[in-house]
Amino acid sequence: MDIGIHSFAGFFPNSATGKMAAGADRMASLLEEVEVADSVDLDFFGIGEHHRSEFLDSAPAVILGAAAARTRRIKLTSAVTVLSAADPVRVFQEFATLDLISRGRAEVVVGRGSSVEAFPLFGLPLHYYDAVFSEKLELLLKLRETTNPTWQGRFRPSLNGQGVFPRSHQPQLPIWVGVGGTPESFERAGDLGLPLMIAIIGGTFEQFRPLVDLYREAGRRAGHDAVKLKVGVHAMGFLADSDSEAQNIFFPGWARMVGQYARERGLQEPTRTQFDELTSSRGAFLVGNPGTVAAKIRHASDVLGGISRVAFQMTSAASEYAAMVRSIRLLGVEVAPAIRALKLAR
Repeated sequence: MDIGIHSFAGFFPNSATGKMAAGADRMASLLEEVEVADSVDLDFFGIGEHHRSEFLDSAPAVILGAAAARTRRIKLTSAVTVLSAADPVRVFQEFATLDLISRGRAEVVVGRGSSVEAFPLFGLPLHYYDAVFSEKLELLLKLRETTNPTWQGRFRPSLNGQGVFPRSHQPQLPIWVGVGGTPESFERAGDLGLPLMIAIIGGTFEQFRPLVDLYREAGRRAGHDAVKLKVGVHAMGFLADSDSEAQNIFFPGWARMVGQYARERGLQEPTRTQFDELTSSRGAFLVGNPGTVAAKIRHASDVLGGISRVAFQMTSAASEYAAMVRSIRLLGVEVAPAIRALKLAR
């Protein structure tokens, strides 16, 4: 099982002082986090894509390129690339270039995007939300197979054999599909035989088992090898020496981040009671000491029928830099070896 980190390059005030760091300083600390993850042999580090003031990740391939020059073995991935609002040709070129810089460590996780800021920003109509993604994913998959593709669609000018360069260092650039809770998204990933990254940002792992079964059944019907139908989990996660320490460090930033979205959407703001439920043995947050977190990963793998990858979303604690580094080290030194030894992946 791969163990790693996803970051949204959170740009929040310090929880203790209320002061904002300079954007350049926050970016420097993010790159240092990737270096720490590499030094403790975590498997991957992913950068998300948002177009909001509280995140610095609007150009993830640029950040990952900088990280590639400072690391030696860790895989570098998007988390996710909002493919609906991007040109697949450009996405392929950016990540093929990253793959060359990193000598074969690039991956792409593509999704429709849970936030829709990118659509008006780039002049795209929201009413084609799903159709645009489906078409662009089709083109991206064709681009990784064919240097001079011939392709025609509804939402982008046709390609008539033009060369798309550079080509990736890896024979086939890894492409995952990031999904939330929409059954059609799980089924589409299975039909295409693509690995699946599930964003589980609340509730329980058990709630997602029917959707994972749908994905695997769709893949089976389409004739794909079950070994290639990988399931990854993206969950809120943070580690410290005790459960209470991890929870107390993580909660303020999580409540601030989730509360902002709740206010924008007219929803109730999160409470500490809800957070405590999510970090309990029943909840889907991987927040606690190494033993607690390892046990929850084992539980997630059991209830989902085996998983191949776990991504820790630590962004909301980003203002606590020393605690962040400590969390990354605990994940790499204590949790990851224990999980790998169990050989839980499906």
